[in-house]
Amino acid sequence: LEHPISDDFSFYTLYGHLSKDSISNLEIGQEFAAGQKIAEIGAAPENGNWPPHLHFQILLDLLGKEGDFPGVAFPHEIEIWKSLCPDPKLIVPDLQEIPIPIKTIDQVGLLAKRKEVLGKSLSISYQKPLTIVRGYGAYLYADDGRRYLDCVNNVAHVGHEHSKVVAAGQYQMGLLNTNTRYLHPKVVEYAEALKATFPPELCVVHFVNSGSEANELALRMVEAIRGSREMIAIEVGYHGNTGRTIDVSSYKFDGKGGRGAPTHTQVLPMPDTFRGPHRDPKTAGQLYANYVDQAISKIEKSGTKVGGFIGESILSCGGQIVLPDGYLAAVYEKVRAVGGLCIADEVQVGFGRVGAHFWGFELQEIVPDIVTLGKPIGNGHPMGAVICTQEVADAFANGMEFFSTFGGNPVSSTIGKTVLEIIETEQLQQNALKVGQQLKEGLIALKEKHPVIGDVRGHGLFLGFELVRDLETRQPLPEVASYIANRMRTYGILLSTDGPQHNVIKIKPPMCFSSQNVDFLLNYLEKVCQEDFVKHWGNLPQLFY
Repeated sequence: LEHPISDDFSFYTLYGHLSKDSISNLEIGQEFAAGQKIAEIGAAPENGNWPPHLHFQILLDLLGKEGDFPGVAFPHEIEIWKSLCPDPKLIVPDLQEIPIPIKTIDQVGLLAKRKEVLGKSLSISYQKPLTIVRGYGAYLYADDGRRYLDCVNNVAHVGHEHSKVVAAGQYQMGLLNTNTRYLHPKVVEYAEALKATFPPELCVVHFVNSGSEANELALRMVEAIRGSREMIAIEVGYHGNTGRTIDVSSYKFDGKGGRGAPTHTQVLPMPDTFRGPHRDPKTAGQLYANYVDQAISKIEKSGTKVGGFIGESILSCGGQIVLPDGYLAAVYEKVRAVGGLCIADEVQVGFGRVGAHFWGFELQEIVPDIVTLGKPIGNGHPMGAVICTQEVADAFANGMEFFSTFGGNPVSSTIGKTVLEIIETEQLQQNALKVGQQLKEGLIALKEKHPVIGDVRGHGLFLGFELVRDLETRQPLPEVASYIANRMRTYGILLSTDGPQHNVIKIKPPMCFSSQNVDFLLNYLEKVCQEDFVKHWGNLPQLFY
């Protein structure tokens, strides 16, 4: 309502969450007398599913808006909005005041303390760090109350703090948590449920506490069976933070602070059909697999034998690289021909994320000897697992006991089984297929409009797009990738960069990511792609947000 005070000044009052019927007869220009009824408070659900209430607000300036006006504000904007929207007690003097203290964490002090007490090797996301205090579904919440759409956290697989996962863990934690030297039905039930998601050849489960520990155990299995530590791995692959897993992680030993490949690791060129030497999808799989012959020859000439091969089903740190058709089948055939074992690292791509299949290796139509699991397996609870064939399990059982103090404990088993149940009952694999396809098509449409996007790739909700100067030179643009990730953060969307050139935006959200989330993400990606830094980055100073 407008309240004319003089010819030069009016103020306004805003009334929200009213009933539709009571406002349907109101007209622009209609006048009201003091004390006259103007409308009725709305009931749920027509008022937005709130308990019936009135939102009352005084406005000194409409800011040129019609039919709508901000009724809430972020904490850092409060003083600005209070200058435009005076205290309602000016009109309703007996209004009970309910103080709502806004407590934000001293980020500068917290960051300084973190640097003081935590290792200097830890990194932190975004040029302006976030203090995250809560999560739910596909969202994370900062200490100031702002909500962020999480497009990168593939650990919270079924959604941040899923109520069923939380309840299951709390219940079992209140009963018992011990190790696998005691019998407990939860451990066996979970192992059976997990095994049921795999091809029948993969039938023996070993529980651990993380993806790193899973890959460590897998490598130990290979050495125990083959009597060799000689491994073949893929360029820019990442398999964990333990000693042995670093030894097969080109992402680490070829990166900053690394010392190059150890003598017992042979590295295959990354099978990248966008910027690698073999780009024809019809022949790339076999051509990239042929590099295995050189690796095997080098190992055998040194007087040792091949232990095995380890590779992610889709290369994550490599920049969301989808393996060309036939690649793993050809690699496995060559490695197995000399007695080697084949490990599929599913730590990032498993549990239905690729949409079309439950496990990423199934995209390549092969069955590994060993599969390693981690990250999403416990929806944030620290868990991992190794699944292998009966032959591998029998050969590994050479008399030395394998024991993990916490691996397979009743709490972890309860949580892991609950995660599997949620994936099935909430049809999250099907959601990944449907929503992932919508998102991929939207990214491809953006690529057609914005040449800075050189390639869009991935399966299901494991996607990425690469930023280049042009398709002819394919010069990587890490500055633009960093700008986009940090700029999208200001719009309340969390993205991250990846790839050896740091020019790939990765998208690996919780599996409850919705069609509406996709629209929201694509809308702001479109806005950012139209900004000068992205469109004309080469003609601007090399400064970015």
